[in-house]
Amino acid sequence: MSSMMKPHAVCIPLPAQGHINPMIKLAKLLHFKGFYITFVHTEFNYNRLLESRGSDALNGAEDFQFETISDGLPPTNQRGILDLPELCRAMPVEGQRSFRDLIKKLNKASSWSDVPAVSCIVSDGVMGFTLRVAQEFGIPEMLLFTPSGCGMLGYLHYEDLVERGYFPLKDDSDLSTGFLDTVIDWIPAMEGIRLKDLPTFLRTTNRDDTMFNYNIQAIEIAMKAQGVILNTFDELEKEFLDVITTKFPQLYTIGPLSLLQHNMSTTHHLDSIDSNLWKEDKKCLDWLDKREPQSVVYVNYGSLVIMTKEQLAEFAWGLANSKYPFLWVIRPNLVDGGEEILSNEDFMEETKKRGLFLEWGPQEELLKHPSIGGFLTHCGWNSTLESICEGVPLICWPFFAEQQTNCFYLCNKWGFGMEIDTKVKREKVERLVRELMEGEKGKKMREKAMEWKKKAEAATRTGGSSYTNFDMLVKQLKQEPIGLENLS
Repeated sequence: MSSMMKPHAVCIPLPAQGHINPMIKLAKLLHFKGFYITFVHTEFNYNRLLESRGSDALNGAEDFQFETISDGLPPTNQRGILDLPELCRAMPVEGQRSFRDLIKKLNKASSWSDVPAVSCIVSDGVMGFTLRVAQEFGIPEMLLFTPSGCGMLGYLHYEDLVERGYFPLKDDSDLSTGFLDTVIDWIPAMEGIRLKDLPTFLRTTNRDDTMFNYNIQAIEIAMKAQGVILNTFDELEKEFLDVITTKFPQLYTIGPLSLLQHNMSTTHHLDSIDSNLWKEDKKCLDWLDKREPQSVVYVNYGSLVIMTKEQLAEFAWGLANSKYPFLWVIRPNLVDGGEEILSNEDFMEETKKRGLFLEWGPQEELLKHPSIGGFLTHCGWNSTLESICEGVPLICWPFFAEQQTNCFYLCNKWGFGMEIDTKVKREKVERLVRELMEGEKGKKMREKAMEWKKKAEAATRTGGSSYTNFDMLVKQLKQEPIGLENLS
C-alpha cells in the first residue's frame, strides 16, 4: 500500500520516560498494522534523545517519522519530578498552540508529499489539550492512559474525595498522625483501600494544588474522547476495569504491550527506533552472565524518583548486608551527594565483588536474564508489567502518583510483592532481600509471579483478551474521520 493510502496516526505522549515507553510500543504496533506514524516529542526530549542515542536516533523509518512541539518551559528547566507542576501549567497553553501548528503542517504536507493527511490522534491521557486541537480539525482521538487500572480508578474518584471532605487535608499533621490510614470503603472494587494507597496528589492542604486538579481535568476531558486505551490485561484487573467501563464504555485493554509486540511477530519491527532518554549500559549483561541463576537483585527506582542521602545509605547498606549480588541502576539525578555514600571505603570493600552500578540499563533485557532473582522497584506501572512478563517477584518502595496503589495490590492481591516503608531502614531492606531470595514467602511470590506471566502471555496471544482488544482498536482507528462533539 502506498503511504498516501494509509491511515495516519499522530502519537503524542506526556514528555516523561514512563509515558514515552508505552506510547512508542503502541506506535510500533499500529505501524505494523498498516498505519503511517508521526511520533511527537517535545523539543527538549528530542534533543536529549539525540544526545543519548546519537545523531541517527530519530531518523525514523519508512512511514514512521518524528516531529516536535514546545512544552513551554525554558531550556534551563531540567524537567525533573519537582518541575511537573510547572510543566502541567505550561503545556496546555504553549503545547496546545504548538500542537495545532503541527497538525496544520502535517495536513498541508499531504497536498504535495507522500505524507497522508492525519486521520487519528493517539494522545496521552493527561495531555487533554490535544483533544481540543483534534476537535478543531474534526479528527477522532483515542487516549492512552499509562497508569494501571487500579491507579486510574483512584484518579476517577478524586472528585469524590473533595465532595466527601477528604481533600484537601485539614492540616499538615494529617500526613503523620494516621489520617492517611483511613479506610475508604465507598470506591467500588477497591475494598480495604486506605487514603495512603490512593494516588498521592491528594496529600496536600492546598485546594488549588496543580497536580490534583490537573488529574481531575484530565478525566473530565477524557470523557469527550473516542475511547480510552490501557496498558493492562483483563485477567489481572477485571474488577477495576468493570468499574472503569461504566465511565468509559469504549475501553481497550491491550497489555502488556511488550508481549503483544512479541506475539504479533513484531519483535524486530522498527528495532532501530528507541525512546530511552538515557544512554543504556549493556555491559551489565556480560556481568550477569557470570552469575548463578536467580541469584542477583535488580534495583531500579525509575526515571523520576528522587531520594535523600539518608534513604540511599539505608538501601545501600541493606543490600550490602544481605550478601546477595545486586545490579543497581542509579540515575545521575536520583540523589544529590549520593556519590559520597557509594564511594565510602567500607561500602566499596563490602560490595566490590558482588555489586554493579550503572546510570541506565536495558530493563526489559535485564529482567529476562536468568540471573535476576528479584526486583527492588518504585512500582511504576511499566516496571510492574515488565516484571509480570518475566515472572520476577518484587520488593516495593513506591514514591508518588499511583505507585502506592500498585504496591497495595501487588502485596495484598496479586501476591508477588513485599513493601518497604517510606522510612526505609537497612535492617528491613536486608531482611526483605533475604526473604525474597531464599525465604518461603519469596518462593511463593516467585510462583505467583510465574502464574501471572502465563496469564499475560495468554492474554496477548491470538484469541486472547488483549490481542482481540487491539484488533478492535485498530478497526476503530481506521474508520473515516468524524467530528467530535464540542468541548466545554
